[in-house]
Amino acid sequence: MSLMAGIVVLVDTSVFVAALKSADGAARQVLRLCLQGELSPIIGHKLFLEYSDVLKRPKLFENSPATPEDRGALFHGFLSVCRWVNIFFLWRPNLPDEGDNHVLELAVAGGAAVVITHNLSDFAGELRFPGIQILTPGQFLKLTR
Repeated sequence: MSLMAGIVVLVDTSVFVAALKSADGAARQVLRLCLQGELSPIIGHKLFLEYSDVLKRPKLFENSPATPEDRGALFHGFLSVCRWVNIFFLWRPNLPDEGDNHVLELAVAGGAAVVITHNLSDFAGELRFPGIQILTPGQFLKLTR
């Protein structure tokens, strides 16, 4: 078992999209680790809806070999290893994009150690959570290997 086994992570939709576009990138490796049970991903209502919406955007996947059916199957597989988390307290971290606040709130509610995203600047809000790291897939893999 690896050093990262059991680490609670929140995988941002940007990572999922990147994993579908590159067969050997860091995002694909993060997704693979989740599916293999090496990481413990969390998901909640708003993030589920965001994933569902993003997966229906054909322009995002123009250069992806994955068909809509492949994307759906991978999403269902990912959901099967995620722990569903309800958010009962809204922290409102005042992120640059108000629409991203739910991601950090979910990370807090689910006890995530890391939010894995390609959009680091999106998580530079006024309210900081020292127990949660915001890392790209590459940064995360370097720290855990």
